[in-house]
Amino acid sequence: MNRTRFLVLGLSLLLAACAPESEDNPDLDLPLSTSGYALSSAGVGPAGPSATRTAGADTEVWAITNGWGDTDSEAGMAWGSGSGLNWEEKYSVWVESMEETATHSGNRRTFIVTSPYGKELPIPYLECAELALTLRALFASWYGLPFYMQAKDASGKDIYLGHFGFIYKDGSRYRSTQNFRTRYEDYSSRGADALSNWPSDSNLRGRKLYGGGDTNDFMGDGATAGTYFDELLLNKRTGHFLMLLLPYFGSINLTDDANAHHVTAESLRASDILLKRWQRRGIGHVMITKSVVERPGGKLAAELASGSMPRRQAVWESQASSKMLYTNDQTGGAGDNWDGDAYVGLGGGLKRFNAPFVDNGTWRQRVIPAERDNYIPYSDTARRGERPAIFEELLVTVSPDELRAELLSIIEEKRAHLREHPSSCSAREAREHAFHDLYELSEEKFGQTRDEVDSEYRIVDDYIFAPLVYNQSRTCCWNSTNRDMYDVAISYEARRQEEAQACGEPFVFKMRDGAYVDYSTHADELGVEWVEWSADEGCPQAETVQTDTETTPGWTPYCEIFADGAPVEPTEPDPNDPYEPNNSPAAAFKLEAGAFTGAQISENDVDWFTFQPPTGATVRVTINFVDEDGDLDLKMYRGDDQVDSSTSWSSDRETVDSTFNGTEPLFIKVFGYNGATGPYTLDVSFEGGLDFGPPCDDDNETQETAFEVQAGSFFGLQICDDDPEDWYRIPATVGAGEVRIDFSAAGGDLDMALYRSSGALVETAETNGDGETLDMPSGVLYLRVYGDANEYSLHVIDN
Repeated sequence: MNRTRFLVLGLSLLLAACAPESEDNPDLDLPLSTSGYALSSAGVGPAGPSATRTAGADTEVWAITNGWGDTDSEAGMAWGSGSGLNWEEKYSVWVESMEETATHSGNRRTFIVTSPYGKELPIPYLECAELALTLRALFASWYGLPFYMQAKDASGKDIYLGHFGFIYKDGSRYRSTQNFRTRYEDYSSRGADALSNWPSDSNLRGRKLYGGGDTNDFMGDGATAGTYFDELLLNKRTGHFLMLLLPYFGSINLTDDANAHHVTAESLRASDILLKRWQRRGIGHVMITKSVVERPGGKLAAELASGSMPRRQAVWESQASSKMLYTNDQTGGAGDNWDGDAYVGLGGGLKRFNAPFVDNGTWRQRVIPAERDNYIPYSDTARRGERPAIFEELLVTVSPDELRAELLSIIEEKRAHLREHPSSCSAREAREHAFHDLYELSEEKFGQTRDEVDSEYRIVDDYIFAPLVYNQSRTCCWNSTNRDMYDVAISYEARRQEEAQACGEPFVFKMRDGAYVDYSTHADELGVEWVEWSADEGCPQAETVQTDTETTPGWTPYCEIFADGAPVEPTEPDPNDPYEPNNSPAAAFKLEAGAFTGAQISENDVDWFTFQPPTGATVRVTINFVDEDGDLDLKMYRGDDQVDSSTSWSSDRETVDSTFNGTEPLFIKVFGYNGATGPYTLDVSFEGGLDFGPPCDDDNETQETAFEVQAGSFFGLQICDDDPEDWYRIPATVGAGEVRIDFSAAGGDLDMALYRSSGALVETAETNGDGETLDMPSGVLYLRVYGDANEYSLHVIDN
C-alpha cells in the first residue's frame, strides 16, 4: 500500500516563486510537495512517465545508455577495467575517490570534483541537499544513467524532473519548462580533446541559483553556479538542468521514498545520504558519506561532507564529528521533537538514491536487486529507528578528549555563522545541540556539571542569539541579515548592560510586535543600514506570529556566569608568581626551552604562556603538580584555535604539543579544574625545526651558501662583526608576497636586497627604522641581509 506523506517544500521553493519568469527561468505551479508514494516491500515504486515517449524527446537532457545494476569491463574515473562493479558501486567509488583540498576560505576541508574527460574543479558553493543532488546528477549524465526526482505541484499533479527533462506523467513537457535537447548544446563527443578549447554557453555562464550565495570566488570575481557548470560540463543541457533541479528540490524531497530509500547501518558506504530531520515543516540537513574505511574488529571509520544554508563549499567532517551525526537521534532515531513528533516519523536516516529502470515501457524507481538485502521499507519504523544506536557500536570509538574538541569546534563554527547571519535559527539550534552533547559528555567523562561547562565555554553571543521555536518565530524565515546587523545587536547589548549598571539577562535577537525597533533604532544611531524583515523562505508562521517564541535551552542563567555584564575577572595575581600578570594571550609570558618553577594558579586565575621556537619545531610542554592538592589542566592554541588539550584525572602531570608553523603563535593555557588552585612547574622542549646554527658562525655569507627558507617567521638571527651578511634562498613554491626583517635600529641599522638566481638585483630596502620590507615577486629569489652588527628576525609571507 502506498503511504501518502504530503510535506510542503521550504526555502528554495518559495524563493523560486519570486524569481522572474524567462526562457531559462520557467513558470512553475508552486509550492511543490512530496509525491505521496512509497516503494513496495520489494523496493519498487509506482509507474512513472513513458520511456518510449521520453527517449529522444525535445525535453531530453541526456540519453540513457546504461542501467544502475549493469556491469561492464571498461575502466572509469575511479575504477579499473574488469572491476566487476555495478554502476551503483562505481558511483560510491567515485565519491570516495575525490581528493581533499582546502575550502576557498582556507579553514576547512573540502574536495575536488573529477570528470571522465579530465576536468577537475573544487566543489562549488551549494546548500546541503544541492550537494547530494549535484553529485548524483553529474555522475548519471556523464555515464548515460537514468535519474529523476518526483513530486507534486500545487494542483496535485505528478511531476518528474530528470534525464528526460521536466515533464508530466504522460511524458509531456511541464508548463513552460525548457526543451533541453533542442535549446542547448551537448559537446560530450569531444571528450578530453575539449580541454584545449573548452566550449562555453554564455547563457549558462551568467545564471545564478535562486536565493543567491552561489558566488564561487575561487573561480574569479562574479563566478556563479552557472559559471561553474559551464566550466565543468561539456553537456550544457545538464548545466541548465541543474539550475532548475537545485532550487526546486530539497531535503524534504529526499525524505520521499519515491526518490531515495532507507538502508541498513551495516551496509554503510561512500555516497550514502544521511538525512537529519528535526521538524515536519521547514528545513532539514543533508549530508553525503564521503569515505568509509574498515578498521580492525569490524569497526568502520566514516566521514561525512555537507553544504549548508547560506550556500558554502562542502565541508568534509572529521570522524569524531561524523560519528556524532550518525548517532544523532534526529537522523531518524528515538525520541520526539518539541511538537511531539517522533524523529523516526520525520523521514530522516541513512538513505540511497533510487535507481530508475524501464518496466513494460514506463519508468519506475527501485532498489536494484543486488542491494535488496540492505533495503528497509519506510513502514518498518523499528529497523529505521534503531540505526543511530547501531552506529554507536559500529563506528570507531572516539576518545572523550576528541569528542569534546569536536563539540567545541561545532559550537564555534555555529557562532561564526551567526556573526555573518544573526537570524539563523538552524545555527542557533545546532549550537545548542552541541552544548547538550557537551553537557552529557562532560558529566560522564570529566565530572563537570552543566554550570561548570557553561562557566568555561559560554559567551554572551549565545544568550543574545538564543534558540527560537522555528514554526513560532518569523526571524527563522529571514535569511538576508548580515555582519553589520550582528554588530548592531552586540553593540546594543553592551549599551544596555552599561546603562543598567548591574547584570541583566541579554536582550534576545528576535522579532517583537512585528518588528525589530530597538535594533533598527540603534542601527540608525550607529549609521548602519538595517535590512528590513522579509520571508526569504517558506514562512507560514508569518500569517499569525508577531512576537517570536524562544525555546528553553536549559543553560546556566547569564548573570550566574557573568558579573556586571562582563566575564568574571580573576583575583589579584599571586605576587610570588614570577610570570604574572599573564591572564590572557595578549599578556602571555614568553618561555624558552627549559624547566621553569614558581608558577601558581590562584582563585579564578588562568596562566598563559607563549614561545618563539625555530620554524617547524614541535613544541612540547608538560606541567607538573600535586593532583591531590588541586587538579590542573592544560590546553595549547595556535593563534585562536585550540590544537591540543590534556585534562586527565588523578595525574600529577599534563602534556600538550604542536608544531610551530612560523606564522601563527603558539600559546598554552594553564587553569584549575572546577576552581582548583595550586603551584606547578613547566618543562618546555623544542624538537626539530629549521635551525641555522650559531648566528655568528652560520655559514650563509654568500649566494652559493644561502639557507633555503619557506614561508614563515625565523627568529634569533644576527649580523656579526665577523659575519657581515646573511643570504637566504626563497624557492618558487613560496610565490609572490612580502619579505620583512624586524630589528631595533638603536642596536644598529640593517638593510636587505633581493636578487634573482642570475645575480640580477630585483630591489633593495635601505631605510632608517626598526625594520625593512620588500615586495616579493614570484620565482626563485635570493635575499641578502647586511649592515651593522645586530639581531633580527626574518618573515617570509606569501599571498
